[in-house]
Amino acid sequence: MAKPMTPEKRVSKARELIKKAHEIPVPNSVGWEYFSYTAQVKDTLRQAFELVKLINHSPSTPDEVKADARAVIEEIAVAEKEILKSSKKP
Repeated sequence: MAKPMTPEKRVSKARELIKKAHEIPVPNSVGWEYFSYTAQVKDTLRQAFELVKLINHSPSTPDEVKADARAVIEEIAVAEKEILKSSKKP
């Protein structure tokens, strides 16, 4: 059985996934490649969200970690807007 991740590790892993989403290369065309790009970005950010979404509901998690988790959730929303808006063609 896999060892469960601590909330601190979940927060750091979620931040790594946000960076990974920023590093996904933007396609040159606007066809299916762009659709695939959008799906990859959203899936990577969804994985980050899944890691931290329940941290705020855990009674044993310290308040600092809960604050970090809330910050990461906000970073995910901002990152999605930044990444997908900046990749649109004029």
